[in-house]
Formats: sequence, C-alpha cells, structure tokens
Amino acid sequence: MIVREKDGRTQIAVLEDGVLVEHYVSQQSQASMAGNVYLGRVQNVLPSMEAAFVDVGKGRNAVLYAGEVNWDAAGLEGQPRRIEQALKSGDSVLVQVTKDPIGHKGARLTSQVTLAGRYLVFVPGGGMTGISRKLPDTERSRLKKILREVVPDGAGVIVRTAAEGASEEELRADVQRLQGQWDAIQAKSKKASAPALLQGEPDMAIRVVRDIFNDDFSSLVVQGEGAWDEIAHYVEELAPDLRERVSKWVENTDVFTVHRVDEQLAKGMDRKVWLPSGGSLVIDRTEAMTVVDVNTGKFTGAGGTLEETVTRNNLEAAEEIVRQLRLRDIGGIIVIDFIDMVLESNRDLVLRRLVECLGRDRTKHQVAEVTSLGLVQMTRKRVGQGLVEAFSETCEHCKGRGFIVHEEPIEKQGSGSGSGAPAAVEESPRTARSRRKRGKEAKEKAAPAQEPVAPVASLPEERSEAREAVKATLATIAAAAQHAHETKDAAEDGPATLDEIQLPSSGSGSSGQAAPVSGDAPQPAGSPADAGSSADTAPSTDDTPEGGSGTGQPEPPKGAGDEVA
Repeated sequence: MIVREKDGRTQIAVLEDGVLVEHYVSQQSQASMAGNVYLGRVQNVLPSMEAAFVDVGKGRNAVLYAGEVNWDAAGLEGQPRRIEQALKSGDSVLVQVTKDPIGHKGARLTSQVTLAGRYLVFVPGGGMTGISRKLPDTERSRLKKILREVVPDGAGVIVRTAAEGASEEELRADVQRLQGQWDAIQAKSKKASAPALLQGEPDMAIRVVRDIFNDDFSSLVVQGEGAWDEIAHYVEELAPDLRERVSKWVENTDVFTVHRVDEQLAKGMDRKVWLPSGGSLVIDRTEAMTVVDVNTGKFTGAGGTLEETVTRNNLEAAEEIVRQLRLRDIGGIIVIDFIDMVLESNRDLVLRRLVECLGRDRTKHQVAEVTSLGLVQMTRKRVGQGLVEAFSETCEHCKGRGFIVHEEPIEKQGSGSGSGAPAAVEESPRTARSRRKRGKEAKEKAAPAQEPVAPVASLPEERSEAREAVKATLATIAAAAQHAHETKDAAEDGPATLDEIQLPSSGSGSSGQAAPVSGDAPQPAGSPADAGSSADTAPSTDDTPEGGSGTGQPEPPKGAGDEVA
C-alpha cells in the first residue's frame, strides 16, 4: 500500500505483485460523508415511494428508505411497519450516511447505526453476532467463545477478517472503545438541535488503513508529513503488530512515479484495455449499467482449434475484468460479453475463473446466472464516485454524449479528402458493371490467345478486281430471287429452284466464269425454270457447296482468291 499526500489531496494505491488494483483519492475540500452520524430533520415523507427526505445540514437532502428504518426505536408495537407511521415531517432522527451523493442522487441514510473498529464492527441494539466467512472454522469457534464474554447485553458485533489471531484483550479493548463512542453519540443527540453532526469518520487515509491494511500486506509506504503523522499514530495505538511494516518515504522522487502508479492510472481511465496476449476489453458506462465487451484483437492463438483460442482469451479477460472493476471502482449492474464458446465445459471454466478472481475483491458483489445470449450478469456495490469521475468533468459542449448535435444535417467529409473536398459519391450498380466489363475486355485483349483460332475470311481490298466480281455475283443472285417472286403465279410447269440458275459471267476479265450454285447442267438466267415459290428460293443448308461459308451462299469466283467466304 502506498499513500501520497500532495497539493491538499491524499491518494492511496494498493498494488498486488507490482500491479495497481485499487485506488482511493480524497480532497481536503471535499471530505467524504460516508460513516458520519447526524441528527437529521425530516423534511418530507413519501408513502408511495416508501422513503423520507432528511436534512443533515449539507444543502441537499439525503434519502432514508423504509428498509433502513430502525423499527424498534420507532415504537410501532402491533402496528403495520409503514414509514409514514414512523416518521413525520419535522421530526428529529438519528441517522448514518451509508453512501456519498453520486451525480443527481443524494446521500443514502440508515437509522441502524454501526461503528467500525479495528477487529470488529459494533452494532448498538443489534443483539446478533456475525463472523467473517473468510475465517477458518476453528478460528470462528474460538472467536465465538470470546465474544460471549466481551460483548455487552443488548448490542451486537460483526467480526472482521483482521480479527484472525487477535487475543481476548485486544477484542475487549476494541469493544469498549466503540461502546464509549456510542455513549458519546447518544449524549450529544439529546443536547444538539437538528440538523447536526454527532460524529465524523476519520480521514480517508485512516479509514483505508483501518479497513484494509492487515497481515496480507508486506509494507505501507507513506509520503507527506501530515499523512505520516496520522497513520503512524493510528498504527501505534490500534495495530502495534503492523508497526514494522509502516515506513516513511524520504527520497526526493515521487513515490507514485517510482512504483509506476501514475502510468497505470492513466491506462485505467481509457475506454479500451489491452490484454497481455493481444486481446482487448472495451468498457462503456451507461446510466443503467456498465458493459464490458471482450475481443480477441491481435491474439491469434498458438496452435490448436478456434475453441481453444477463444477460451484462453476469455480466461485472460476474466482476470483483467476483475482488476478493472476494482481499480475503476465500478458499481451497480455489470454485463460482460465474453466471446462465444461452443462447449459448456469451457463456459463453466471461464465463469469459475471470474468468481475465483472476485474472491480478492473486498467490495460486496454477486454474480448472477449466464443469460441465454451468453452474457454474464453481476452486481457490485457502489460506494465511491469511481476513478474516471474523480479525474474528469463533463464536457461543456456535448454534455457527456460524445457528439455535438446540429440544427441542420451536415455533410460527411470523405476520409483523406482534406478540408473542403467534396464527399465521395457512391457508385451506382450499373456504373460498376460497366467498369468491370471494360476491365474484362481490356484484360482479354491483353491476354495471349489460349487456343488456335481459325483464320477469318476478309473481303479483298477496296476497288480491286476480285471485289468487283464478288459484287456482281451477289447482284445476280438478288436479281434471280426477285424474278422468281414476280413470276410466282405465272409458272405452270412447276417451281424452279435456285440450284438450276446459272450465274452469268462477271464483267471482270480476270475472274472468268462464275461457279454455279449446284448441279452439272447450267441454265440461262432468264429461262422459265426461274419461276418458283418463295419457300423454294431459300437455299438449303444440306446443299451448302464445298468450301462455302456454310450459310447457303455461292462460292466466290476463282479469281477472288481463297480469302473470300
């Protein structure tokens, strides 16, 4: 444990194996109210809320719920226990603060006063005795025998863990000291006028040392003259067995800097916490609860299956989550979203590790069952304001929301476009398809041919003799087909086929005789055999000439060359 007093502020850090796990801070100008005993005045009673608002002299009224009322002192014998029967507006009531004001909520009160000592907590008018469950059974039996002789009638005690090994004389002295404090409180309450402070809790440093510092700590280092005087006097008087473990920091350096406390505090206020293996935690606090999300991050495992990798990451996250809860002093409802695991045994293993690590947490907590969505629910008592709240203030611009709302819609700037650059326009699907098609065509042109492609026939060059012969042949075929259509009805000898038509010689002297379409006996172009039906004028694919194009067209003239289809 390290205590530093600096600039009117006292900070206490608890380190386990050099790692910061708990932090307490108090300002001299903002002393805590928790534990103080007041004589308050009832301002208002709300039966529907089962609560009463009490003025304790601190400006804001504190709240006293019906469950915290001391019904024995109220004197409601045989009457229903309703808060409007026990308290009336203007009554004086003896109360103790159990929780400091947090946010817009006032302080929480109870009329069941308890006084904390070194080894036990004194409960005036309690009549019951409780012993810490962390003590072994043999020690619990020994303490029960001692308490029967020590505790006065009409009072109760709660034995703390620090009482392990304490002698009967030490326990008796603790009880007598606390009994004297209660007698003084009762005497003041009869003379004082509400609202009034009857007894204040000691400084935070004394409270932390009284409640936490025990044999489990190896040392207590104190920096600051005022804090050293208070702590040394308290340990000398009430815990002389721990006197050798208390030391004063006399070096010129800062004790928090030497032990890297400030560095760990800065990381404890970040939203994202990195795990040693590369995973991460994301901690978000809302009005209703605190949510912790577990991510694998950079952790990819060291072999094995995905289930093993996820389980190892969750086990490491469970330990870090408990440390963050203690360090940040997070209270209320907490929901943890571990990475999904398939095997039930792995889920139970992670939950057991979480409960095991919470055993080191001195704050009251409870782990509920896992939900159907795999979320772990738990609660932790909220006592202080928390680490982040102690070192931060609400942003005056966004009021804590994290973003600023404008009256008009704003244009989103594209990333990397710079100031004043227009936002990138989303590409339509049609444009994207056209772009992909162009890219595909360019790729096909650039790629070499994979299969041999048959040579494609092309027309001869323009104004050549062969080209003129081809044109003449096509013109003759067209004239013959037209003549067949015109003489359709006049034909009596039967239809003439295109196979019987002989192509005339072209005007080119170099092309020679045009090849007939089919048949061995050529006929003149104007013979009566040209007449026929239109159905018979279409060339048949079965009569395709050898070497033709396969579409029923005639062979080109011999002088046209081999390139003509």
